Amino acid sequence: MADDDNEAPPSDEDVAAEWEASLAAEGGGDEKADGGGEAPSKDGGDGESESGDGESAEDGFSEELEEFSESGGGETTRVLNQDEIDSLLGFDGASGDEGERNGIRAIINSALVSYERLPMLEVVFDRLVRMMTTSLRNFTSDNVEVSLDNITSIRFGDYLNSIPLPAILGVFRAMEWDNYGLLTVDSSLIYSIVDVLLGGRRGTAAMRIEGRPYTTIERTLVETMIEVILADLSAAFEPLAPVTFNFERIETNPRFATIARPANAAILIRLRIDMEDRGGRVEMLIPYATLEPVRELLLQMFMGEKFGRDSIWESHLASELWATEIEIEAVLDETRMTLRQVMEFEPGTTIMFNSTRESKVELRCGGVGLMLGSMGRVGNTLAIQVTGRMGQDEAAA
Repeated sequence: MADDDNEAPPSDEDVAAEWEASLAAEGGGDEKADGGGEAPSKDGGDGESESGDGESAEDGFSEELEEFSESGGGETTRVLNQDEIDSLLGFDGASGDEGERNGIRAIINSALVSYERLPMLEVVFDRLVRMMTTSLRNFTSDNVEVSLDNITSIRFGDYLNSIPLPAILGVFRAMEWDNYGLLTVDSSLIYSIVDVLLGGRRGTAAMRIEGRPYTTIERTLVETMIEVILADLSAAFEPLAPVTFNFERIETNPRFATIARPANAAILIRLRIDMEDRGGRVEMLIPYATLEPVRELLLQMFMGEKFGRDSIWESHLASELWATEIEIEAVLDETRMTLRQVMEFEPGTTIMFNSTRESKVELRCGGVGLMLGSMGRVGNTLAIQVTGRMGQDEAAA
């Protein structure tokens, strides 16, 4: 008995002590400890006692997990404030349309084609800025500075909703491309042009009366300025592709200046016009559909670029083509027959043609007629003497 008590009980007592310590913290330490002390004296049922202790351990662990989730689990959940929600959705008002879009709105606008895929377009509008500086100086007889703010891609519907009113919208048409564009002049530039052309005093801020529509004089002066800008735009595209931009009409309500579907992509060019202490902004909107006829030209990195052309390979290909062997067929004559007549062919059937010794023989390659000739003989070999091309002989006939 002494040997048995020295061998088996220590392991059971150790296990009981561990569970007693873990369960004592839950308030049931006294009762569980008594039950644990009786375990070594029960018929040597080590397996049963261990399984019972295991079940109680699982119950204790689940209870501890629930207490942890109730106490500490809630601390990991944080509610987003309004600024974080706006940033996530991409409606951050501080960034505006000019900043980089982020969040869900960036995913929505990812379908837009970036203007950077049309490198030549930036070259064209740099040329436009230089030309407009000179032409507007002649138009206003004042010191005018034109600068290109940026070139961006935007949906047409989004742009119409973002136009600051009041403004004058000029609709123009690209005659060779058979499509339209939009030119927007803001109110500050409108009143600045009126002051400059009608002799207004310098240094005075433009006085804008709220709710007042633009007068006929203001609309006429702005229309003249738009025609000057469109003439420069046509000249800027001239080295790339000849195009004429004709002024169509003036609108003051963006809804009446719809030239494309709201979801269509367009290129927005913002120009700043400064006349010493006066000035304003001109925005030019050109849908991608308008630029589609010259898209291949706008993809060039520089003027006159050749895409993927190698002169060495072209010359080698041409030399190899001249050495290519082809099969030439000499057709003496042709006749038309019905399918019934063909099916009645038998050995010995004779087919009559209308050709004679003087009839022309047609030379073909791959079913295409090339030359006409006369049939003859050279030694024991039949020969064809070429008399001319098919088109020449048929025209002479």
